[in-house]
Amino acid sequence: MALVRGGWLWRQSSILRRWKRNWFALWLDGTLGYYHDETAQDEEDRVLIHFNVRDIKIGPECHDVQPPEGRSRDGLLTVNLREGGRLHLCAETKDDALAWKTALLEANSTPVRVYSPYQDYYEVVPPNAHEATYVRSYYGPPYAGPGVTHVIVREDPCYSAGA
Repeated sequence: MALVRGGWLWRQSSILRRWKRNWFALWLDGTLGYYHDETAQDEEDRVLIHFNVRDIKIGPECHDVQPPEGRSRDGLLTVNLREGGRLHLCAETKDDALAWKTALLEANSTPVRVYSPYQDYYEVVPPNAHEATYVRSYYGPPYAGPGVTHVIVREDPCYSAGA
């Protein structure tokens, strides 16, 4: 799975409203996972970002959220999801919060397509498509569609390692 952006953020729990520091990983398939550490092995939870973000507020726009102790209000992010949920996050700096906002908004609106060499066809990648390998492609066929910047190459299902 291709990583779009990763880094440490503070996350406010939805029930007790306590702040916890997690490693966040925004994946190319439009999902945002948060983990115990930067190895991204022990996932706590995952949020679908692709076509699911209504808006994102940062810094002083986050009126109803207090930052974690010792952190600046400038690093706050509130991600409002279409399904009604919201994420309250806090980055280390204002610039980092802005970079996360930009990456999340891009992940929300940019379709990722997979090319099947067997069918000579591009299709949109479903969320949580974690078995795929992503390869950046600058020179694709013109029928890939406008805005396509990535191609996914899947292993040949007929290939076996022992053959």
